[in-house]
Amino acid sequence: MPSTPRPLRRLGFLTIGLFDGADPGRGHESTLEIIELGERLGFDSAWVRHRHLQYGISSPVAVLAAASQRTSRIELGTAVIPLGWENPLRLAEDLATVDLLSGGRLNPGVSVGPPMHYEQVKEALYPDTADVEDFSYERVRRLLDFVRGKPATDFSGVEGFEVFSDVVQPHSAGLGRRLWYGGGSLGSARWAGEHGMNFLTSSVVRAGDEADAYDFAGIQLSHIREFRARHPDGEAARVSQGLVVIPTDSATPGQRAKYEAYAAKRLPRTTTPQGPGRLLFAPDVVGTSAEIVEQLHAHAAFREVDEVAFALPFTFEHEDYVQILTDMATRLGPALGWHPAAAA
Repeated sequence: MPSTPRPLRRLGFLTIGLFDGADPGRGHESTLEIIELGERLGFDSAWVRHRHLQYGISSPVAVLAAASQRTSRIELGTAVIPLGWENPLRLAEDLATVDLLSGGRLNPGVSVGPPMHYEQVKEALYPDTADVEDFSYERVRRLLDFVRGKPATDFSGVEGFEVFSDVVQPHSAGLGRRLWYGGGSLGSARWAGEHGMNFLTSSVVRAGDEADAYDFAGIQLSHIREFRARHPDGEAARVSQGLVVIPTDSATPGQRAKYEAYAAKRLPRTTTPQGPGRLLFAPDVVGTSAEIVEQLHAHAAFREVDEVAFALPFTFEHEDYVQILTDMATRLGPALGWHPAAAA
């Protein structure tokens, strides 16, 4: 039997932060303005997506450091940092620093696996160790240990006038509970649960081998349930869903046509698994808030969560994002049972 939809408790959004290579500053400023708008509208969280060697945010931790100084309440997340590009110890230092600067509002989401186009980039990224780098879950475990305060060295104490710590500094005590794993497979869900992380789902999952199993919502539901079955907090373990959702309530006719064309262009990839990774994509959800509520309540995985980080489309204009976020906060969210956060 289908479960009853839970009232939406936390509403967030995700942006990729595109920019023009000839004027990258303006794109980063637009991202910061969108995060500021999200706070004014009462969103609970704003998330940025990581892109390397592309015209998107390559340094989300730095961007969120800036956002932390222009906001006071909204939580700030990464969805996700691909750890194949990172040194876990150095990243732990950066994350703790930004968490303290934000007053404990950082929600770092990470994932594992080799960097995209690794054969083309490995000599620049790891010129001496490319063939022995470990891109498994072990890389996440190292980050978890460093953030949670486990020793990084067997040396500590005073040397001359300098004092050394055996754990990463600064240490932000609550950050270890706000680490998220971005996963689209049953194995990822299981690992994240067993290691006490939170779980980020998105509009992508890995499909099974059987043609009759190409049910996105059903696959994602199985991941959520496996995660919670393995997590110490059980049913209370945090899961956030990140579908692409585009409300059109206050959109102009031109905007509606653009949004519908965008979704239609991406629809064919949702019917069968794509590529060697057998990735299955969810259809974008476009329509009035009333229409979107109906579709979401019919989504088996959505009925299992009470927090979301709806993804903004990649290629829209700043004014489109303003309209979409405003409709989310003033119409869609309340229709899903959500209440805007109070100003700090």
